[in-house]
Amino acid sequence: MNKIIKYIILFACLLLLQILLFNNIQFSGYINPYVYVMFIIMLPLGMPEWLVLLLSFITGFTVDMFAGTPGVHTAATVMAGFARPYLLSLNITSEAISASSTPSIKNNGVRWFIVFSLSVVLVHHLTLFYVEVFRFSGFFRTLLRALLSTLFTTFFIVMIELFRSRR
Repeated sequence: MNKIIKYIILFACLLLLQILLFNNIQFSGYINPYVYVMFIIMLPLGMPEWLVLLLSFITGFTVDMFAGTPGVHTAATVMAGFARPYLLSLNITSEAISASSTPSIKNNGVRWFIVFSLSVVLVHHLTLFYVEVFRFSGFFRTLLRALLSTLFTTFFIVMIELFRSRR
């Protein structure tokens, strides 16, 4: 029960940060940080895939409700939730599994957390920006937007995780 409350608080805090702060950050139309993806990253490693997809859907749908983007964030978060087990299988080691059931810098190390976060955020952002544009004209401009936003989002996620792990 304690873990469920912890995840509800994490969900609420990340959504509030996204809606009140990060939705208002935009650098030249190229950099848009979306830190709410951290919720999908922080879900337990052993969580059933159907539950990860359901929570991804709820997360994206909630952001869509506040951002006025019908289905864009939902599609991106579901894709990130779908790719998460595959990305974990590429990044996970036996040490990481035995260390903890929740991805974090404290449990898995800085390098592992950055690589895993970067992978999930990249899948999310590529899906998000290409669904948002929904055309092939400007393909490389959209790719640049996705890559730059991925770097900034990952930077903010790592900073939030460092702050969390120091507490």
